[in-house]
Amino acid sequence: MGEAIVVGITDAAVTRRAVDWAAQRAVERRQPLELLTVVGGAVGAVGEDSLVDAALADARERAEAEASRVASPGLDVSVRVERGNPVAKLLEASTDAALLVIGSDYRGPGSKSARGAHGLRIAAGAHSPVVVVPDFDVAGRTGVVVGVDGSPISEKAVAFAAAEADRLGEPLIAVSVWTPLEVPRNMGSYPVQYLENMATLTEEAQSLALAGLSGRYPDLEIHRRVERGYPSQIVNELAANARLAVVGSHGRGALARFLLGSISQEVLARLATATAVVR
Repeated sequence: MGEAIVVGITDAAVTRRAVDWAAQRAVERRQPLELLTVVGGAVGAVGEDSLVDAALADARERAEAEASRVASPGLDVSVRVERGNPVAKLLEASTDAALLVIGSDYRGPGSKSARGAHGLRIAAGAHSPVVVVPDFDVAGRTGVVVGVDGSPISEKAVAFAAAEADRLGEPLIAVSVWTPLEVPRNMGSYPVQYLENMATLTEEAQSLALAGLSGRYPDLEIHRRVERGYPSQIVNELAANARLAVVGSHGRGALARFLLGSISQEVLARLATATAVVR
């Protein structure tokens, strides 16, 4: 994995927010920033070359304008223009990236738009962590929310979130959610002992997952939350006031390269803040 932060840029309005988010992090982390735009859709038809050339020129002009807009003495920013399948090219770029940043057309509750299939495939298949930036302002928010479930992927998400929270000087909000089994119709209600045991087991799993963070980051403020409910809903409720949310992708096997776990997918479908997906 390289050191550069790669931003996938398009002509969508959210591109500016994605570039701004990535540029700020690049300056803070002293990392190079690469703006990558991909021209797709060519099929090799006769007479197509002139259209492709014009599209490539337009894409480069747009990317260079964004690079000029965020240029600063403390930022090393470059532009790359590719031709091909945008998803494949972004996944390829993530191989040598420290972080891949993409924008989402989701504009918050009530929005008709949500993160499309391409964005989900990018988040699931990238070799580096992916940050998805929504098309609304998250300035003034505090805290880094991370979903914790004790799995190996969750451990990576916790490590990423803790490092970000410590770097930003923000509290880390670790949330573990337990979902009770559906009550059989002949029972009527949950046994109290069952509910208490579920909460206790979840607390214990969270404690194990967070063990060692205080020693690694002595100044990090950690808020622990154990909630009953549905994970994606709880994570997004807490993330609505957070600067960043972090979730793990639980895909497995050959097909999983282009699939997210259901919880991660649901979090991205209704973004509450800038959200990192860690594999």
